[in-house]
Amino acid sequence: MMGPKQEAQAALFYEFSLEDHVPQDHLLRSIDRFVDLSGIRAHLSDFYSHTGRPSIDPELLIRMLLVGYCSGIRSERRLCEEVHLNLAYRWFCRLDLTDRIPDHSSFSKNRHGRFRESDLLRHVFETTVARCMEEGLVGGQGFAVDASLISADVQKQNSSNPDDWAARMTDPDDASRAVREYLDTLDDEAFGAATTTKPKFTAHADPASQWTAARKGPAFFAYSTNYLIDTDHSIIVDVDASRSNRTAEVGAMRKMIDRTEECFGLKPDWIAADTAYGSSDNLVWLTTKRKILPFIPVFDKGERTDGTTPDQTSLGMMRTTATSVLAAKR
Repeated sequence: MMGPKQEAQAALFYEFSLEDHVPQDHLLRSIDRFVDLSGIRAHLSDFYSHTGRPSIDPELLIRMLLVGYCSGIRSERRLCEEVHLNLAYRWFCRLDLTDRIPDHSSFSKNRHGRFRESDLLRHVFETTVARCMEEGLVGGQGFAVDASLISADVQKQNSSNPDDWAARMTDPDDASRAVREYLDTLDDEAFGAATTTKPKFTAHADPASQWTAARKGPAFFAYSTNYLIDTDHSIIVDVDASRSNRTAEVGAMRKMIDRTEECFGLKPDWIAADTAYGSSDNLVWLTTKRKILPFIPVFDKGERTDGTTPDQTSLGMMRTTATSVLAAKR
């Protein structure tokens, strides 16, 4: 027998608990068990006025960003819509059914304002790494380093060669935020000072991005996200952004090794990487200055005049560096 037609009838009172509607094996429950954002308010206290209208809780914004990263939601406008509709997202963000969702513009305003000025996202990252260390997930003996390409939000049609772009920049004070930030990083070894080679194209809207064909396909504007990974449980212990060229990525690796030792007291015995990090200068820096054994193929395109092949020279250099590091550690 067919049952009665289902019709919505508004009730005067509801007895509802978000806790009961989020499965115990949900991903956000696992994350919530270990994420510690209790220090955010103290970290940002100097960046808020003591007068005026109360602000949005910064912990709420960070929790919403975590939801977006874990769920692959890149649009902040869509993220606000998803948190509004999804019960598990509301539970993770400490929002009740009747609580309002922040406007999407609050993210960009805080990200380019308080969050950047206070370096909040690095504070959250380093707090998470410290928690991993407390749980015994970071060994600190062996690291791996690599870079991933992140496509920049610019088009080739809105670009020109560097000389034409420089001629357009008559007054930096009237430039956009992205251009001003690029001008401020011209001496940074991960950006402007990474290489003296002029790029083929420069994007007008985002000149710090690199025109690259590293994926062996059509070239595009991109950045490199550099990761320093502890090999015991694949925990990322540091991350840094740079332009997408070999020199900048090597500079980012050195910066991450130094910062990890300064922040966490971690100095690896050895490090693994691909050929992009196998220049002679970098191998000398690792073995001589940092006393780290490199498991890195030597990057060598030089022509030999002594009768040896590049492979023979690379093998000999690797043996020499390995012997010197092992002797130093004894």
